[in-house]
Amino acid sequence: MSPSQAPSPDAAAKSPAAARAAPFWAGWPTRRRLILTVLAIDALAALFSCGLIVLNARHAVQVEMEASLATVEPLVADTIRSLRTPSPDSVLHALDLRFQTLRHVRVAILDAAGERVVFSPADRERDVREVPDWFVWLIAPAPRQHDLPILVRGERIGTAAITTEPLDEIEEVWGYARSLALASLVLNLAVLAALIVALGRILRPLDQLADGLTRLERHDYTAHIDPPDSRELAVIAGRFNRVAGALAEARAANGRLNRQLLTAQDDERRRTALELHDEFGPCLFALEANAASVARLAAGEGVIDRGRLSQRAADIGSIVGQVQTLNRDLLNRLRPHALGEVPLADCLNLLLRDFSRRHPGTVFEGRFEGLARGYGDIVDLTLFRCIQESTTNAVRHGAAAHVWAEANEVAQDGGRLLQVSVRDDGGGIAPCHRVGLGLSGMRERVEALSGRFTLDNGAPGTVVRIVIPIDPEHDGEDFSVSPVPQEK
Repeated sequence: MSPSQAPSPDAAAKSPAAARAAPFWAGWPTRRRLILTVLAIDALAALFSCGLIVLNARHAVQVEMEASLATVEPLVADTIRSLRTPSPDSVLHALDLRFQTLRHVRVAILDAAGERVVFSPADRERDVREVPDWFVWLIAPAPRQHDLPILVRGERIGTAAITTEPLDEIEEVWGYARSLALASLVLNLAVLAALIVALGRILRPLDQLADGLTRLERHDYTAHIDPPDSRELAVIAGRFNRVAGALAEARAANGRLNRQLLTAQDDERRRTALELHDEFGPCLFALEANAASVARLAAGEGVIDRGRLSQRAADIGSIVGQVQTLNRDLLNRLRPHALGEVPLADCLNLLLRDFSRRHPGTVFEGRFEGLARGYGDIVDLTLFRCIQESTTNAVRHGAAAHVWAEANEVAQDGGRLLQVSVRDDGGGIAPCHRVGLGLSGMRERVEALSGRFTLDNGAPGTVVRIVIPIDPEHDGEDFSVSPVPQEK
């Protein structure tokens, strides 16, 4: 698959597999997630509370049923004893009246023949209860029936048919549960409202942060966030402000660098124009004059003065050699012609040899052992320009008599670094030193390669130190090497 056909990260993120892997709440706001989390916790707590209520209610109803069953037999005996002349009718009538007031059980009085005895005007019906069937199903125990014989003087006059009736207790539990649920609902709604308000205040700095990031995205680096009361969010706000300040400084530095680049280009053009005017102009004029003299000698009458003609030819050859030297120096300043064609160490040695030729009063020494053939065009050119500029500053501003340049590789933290140093014995850094285009250009070149650039006093002189990480892709890059040009 070609790079143009490869799916983009956005397309991959929207693929069906990615959509299946993403949770359903992936696009929700943080406030909604927190609120729904609290609601889910409340729902789990409510389910747990309901389970406890049901278990306790089932146990309580069971206990009440057992207690009610246990009270019927003593009640029958007490009723019979309370009657002075207990006859069957009076006993059955008294029991029927007393059993109507019992809770949790229903007692039907049967005579000796097994017929229902009702002495009240109408059969008592239980009041209608507003208890849901599902709640009764959850709590009500299995119904129980028990027949208790009614004995008077040892003779059975009837039977008390006892049936458990848990609806009275269930109704009480339902009322308690409904009140508790209503109170919990009101409390949870109040807590939810307070939580919404609190989250709105707490998360408001995040909205400000999003607005600030939007401003940064629009290249407005004046964005600033006031630190909130929350310590964590205050740390985020502080770091955002520092990032915005750093971006503003980087933008200002880029602006200064662009202006410096434009100035440097204009200075280079001006210097090139001056050299062309001051150096090449006289040479070309001299060539023109000598060519005109040769033409006059050739066109003159009589015998040609071969001595003068030979002198003019020698002058032309000398001027051509001077033009070639000037042309080579100009081209080498614009772009080192050997860079990328010969090993990097040879290029640096040629650079120092050229400095020795142009500045015979200064000694230049270089140590470039262990360098690879090259590290890529950008790194090689940066290394060359930094040594060239540092050496030029040592001669021009430091009036140095001795300059030492050194470059080597070192291993560090699982990677490899290029270390470069240029020392001199000149006057050092002046107290009123101002960073010019040369130093700022070197610093920008090195930092663009994730390197470090330092300028210090060397006591005596000045020391320039440069560290550049080596890109593994260009480590030991092999160039087609041509023979090193010989100095003429």
